[in-house]
Amino acid sequence: MRQRVRQSIGGAIAVAVLSAFFMWGHYSLSPSQASSPAASMPTPVALTMSTAPSNGFTEVAKAVTPAVVNITTVSAEKGSDIRGIPEEWRERMEEFFGGPGAPFGPRGFRGPQGGEPREQHQGSGVIVSPDGYILTNNHVIDGARAVTITLPDKREFTGKIIGADPKTDLAVVKIDGQNLPTVSWGDATKLQVGEYVLAVGNPFGLNSTVTLGIVSALGRGHMGITQYEDFIQTDAAINPGNSGGALVNTKGELVGINTAIFSQTGGYQGVGFAVPTSMGKSIYENLVKHGKVVRGYLGVSIQDLNQDLAKSFGITNAKGALVSDVRDESPAGQAGLRQGDIITTYQGSPIDDAVALQREVTKTPVGTSVTLKVVRDGHEMDLTVKIGEQPDTTKVAKKETGESAYAFAGVAVQDLDQDTAKKLRVKGKAQGVVVTGVEPDSSAEKAGVMRGDVIREINRQPIQSVKDFETVSTWLRTGENVLILIERRGNALFLSAKV
Repeated sequence: MRQRVRQSIGGAIAVAVLSAFFMWGHYSLSPSQASSPAASMPTPVALTMSTAPSNGFTEVAKAVTPAVVNITTVSAEKGSDIRGIPEEWRERMEEFFGGPGAPFGPRGFRGPQGGEPREQHQGSGVIVSPDGYILTNNHVIDGARAVTITLPDKREFTGKIIGADPKTDLAVVKIDGQNLPTVSWGDATKLQVGEYVLAVGNPFGLNSTVTLGIVSALGRGHMGITQYEDFIQTDAAINPGNSGGALVNTKGELVGINTAIFSQTGGYQGVGFAVPTSMGKSIYENLVKHGKVVRGYLGVSIQDLNQDLAKSFGITNAKGALVSDVRDESPAGQAGLRQGDIITTYQGSPIDDAVALQREVTKTPVGTSVTLKVVRDGHEMDLTVKIGEQPDTTKVAKKETGESAYAFAGVAVQDLDQDTAKKLRVKGKAQGVVVTGVEPDSSAEKAGVMRGDVIREINRQPIQSVKDFETVSTWLRTGENVLILIERRGNALFLSAKV
């Protein structure tokens, strides 16, 4: 476990290591996968037992462990040879880009002797339908060329990736089976701090491990683990290999998917995080039915308030989401929201901070009209906004028919924003597109393009957005050598790729 992210929480922990057990690569979604029909949801059957069972938690373990599986993935990487790169450069690249599955991590390196490395990783998953739909973490299956699912009874299946949502670090894998053991859905919104929970998974490859803890906190955000965060914090022991496993309540109901730990050592230190089923169930249903997640969209940039900002905007407390920008032609703009507005309620529910507003908006069905209470210039007012669909800024270049072809077939890119530019230590303005995935054996990979690279120019044509990237790509001809200017860790580098 080499990924290390420095965090400061409340001043109590100055520097710590956030280990989320990530893996290299990216997932792909075929049309057949995207159109896979949703399996009928099993009727949740809760165990009948008290919150402090007299026989310990044996009944919970017996009910849950048969449905918590081991996930083994194999990835084989080509064309990422680092021979000739100075050792200190390699260490700096690994330090910055992180370990397997880091948001912009490298896709793996060839060893000194060359050849094709094959990386094997293990994680956990939870069967949530009797015909074989499995909920797990995106980072468990990210970049996998082969997925093997092993049940606690030793049966093995080949897993098919149905879809993944990196923004919440969730994914769905399907195996062909009938009458499989399942874990029933629980209601994470009913959890209370101090309540007993059990973590079930395969830490360090030790199958069917059950650990006990309590709910330490709810609604954890601002962790920097995923884009959308509403974590359950628990002190149940979670270690590498637990990722994607089940967090269950004392009724044996699934209330979370174990995702990350906060640690100074890379191992268990009593602070673990799970994606709650209040978020995970809708993600699961979207991935099974559509192969993607459809989210609500307001079209604003928002930030938290502090006491000084609150005073400046004429309010008495620091609760609410401060609108720092309004997108042109967005639902918010059309409804009359303005820069400097403070959103304090959403559909009657109080908004404490930016994360709370983000959480409410993204789970609102597209087309719903919602009422916002807004403070503007010290005065309250109500606005009605019709929620739109969150645009997908990530584009994947596809090979075209005829003479014209993309030199970047199999390359996923997205617009470079300020936050990403800061993480990548980009010099100057945040202009260009950042590479979020590279298909193995593609011409771009053979040319040396890597995840985390910022494409600045193609054939000396400036690239400032995904639109520029697509436009310039269509000009290229089969067999043409393409000159690419990228920025990698603040350094400019020219690469040549053949269409």
